[in-house]
Amino acid sequence: MDKILAVDDDQAILHFLFVSLMQTEKYEVKLMQDSTKVFEELEHNFYDLILLDMDMPEVTGLDILKHVRKNYLDVETIILTGVDDVQLAVEAMKLGAYDYLTKPVDKDLILLVVERAMERRHLKNQVYELRKDFRVEDLKNKEAFKNIVTQSGSMIKILHYIEKISNTRSSVLIWGESGTGKELVARSIHAASPRKDKKFIAVNAGVFATELFPSEFFGHVKGSFTGAYTDKKGFIEEADGGTLFLDEIGELSLPIQVKLLRVLQEREFFRMGSTQSIKVDTRIIACTNKDLQIEIEKGNFRKDLFYRLNISSIHIPPLREHKEDIPPLAHYFIEKYNKINKKDINDIIESVMKLLQKYDYPGNIRELENIINHMVSVESSKRLREESLPQYFIESFANNHKGIPSPFEEKSLIKVQREHIKNVLEHTGGNRTKTAAILGISRVSLISKIKKYKL
Repeated sequence: MDKILAVDDDQAILHFLFVSLMQTEKYEVKLMQDSTKVFEELEHNFYDLILLDMDMPEVTGLDILKHVRKNYLDVETIILTGVDDVQLAVEAMKLGAYDYLTKPVDKDLILLVVERAMERRHLKNQVYELRKDFRVEDLKNKEAFKNIVTQSGSMIKILHYIEKISNTRSSVLIWGESGTGKELVARSIHAASPRKDKKFIAVNAGVFATELFPSEFFGHVKGSFTGAYTDKKGFIEEADGGTLFLDEIGELSLPIQVKLLRVLQEREFFRMGSTQSIKVDTRIIACTNKDLQIEIEKGNFRKDLFYRLNISSIHIPPLREHKEDIPPLAHYFIEKYNKINKKDINDIIESVMKLLQKYDYPGNIRELENIINHMVSVESSKRLREESLPQYFIESFANNHKGIPSPFEEKSLIKVQREHIKNVLEHTGGNRTKTAAILGISRVSLISKIKKYKL
């Protein structure tokens, strides 16, 4: 049976709760009228749910909620109070309360809310059982993963795999769609490895032309070509003892692939214009958004280089496959762009969060970050609302959903667009060029919409 602790300084309320809950024969209920003894009770006994009065002398309901949160106690909480105070309700929710009910509480309502809270608890326990072999808490080097925000079982499993391979010196191939966080994973591999105190050098292989890459990658000696006035170390030598991250490895030309293969095989290389080999201890982590097996079949990528890079392989799933990470990522980005934009936004309204979770993100985490960045920039309230959603995001639902979900069930698309353009115009001080750039439309289109919506 699920165990419930009911805390209230009113004996009549406790009696009402006891009778109501015990009639269901689902719960084991304990009553406490003295809130000063709750901390000790929670220290020695386990409960699934606390029914908590907010207005008590000495130790209040908020004090108990803060204690539960501070000590990471695994318990659901439902607040009961005689004061209908919205601000108090919001504070309670931020501290982890499941729901907030105003007295006098209807018997059927309290039973319904308790049942739903227990359903959520059981679901969380089921998820934990499925993931218990791969918990963030079990990582030995949590600091290495501090910049990866996730509660997804598949992603946590990847973190454990990273920790296993980090202590080796073998090369790693990370693959996945653009915007999934491949460089962040590469940095975590480096941070979890014995090389963490050495350099991590990130290079976008796709930006170097064939004739430039050898000099940048391997370095050169003075006089090796026009403009080589001094000796220069290349990326591979700069990263000696550390990690060299090669982004877009699939873009390298075949001649450069041959030279990279030699570095991986022999752990030595030649600077351009030199006949003297240089030994290096550089770990190479490569990433790609291409299917290298297909590139091999096309003759664009060397099979031997693929197998040399692919000693350890990590696939980063697209965001649409771990949507449970959208809420924590969204709040992480709010905090990030609050600092950059000097804002104080602290929440996302529920209807907007539901929209964010319905979207498939072809640009993955990077696209979610850009959306939140935009919303924080233009939002004028303390919460992100539908009015601050990017124009293209709103139109994607209009074009791709037969039944446009809330909040668009309540507001017409035209009204949402009008409010959004109005907010951005206010944010830019009426600067139409800046407004058009933020909205991602031309200035002419913006002027047309301003006239159309009579702004």
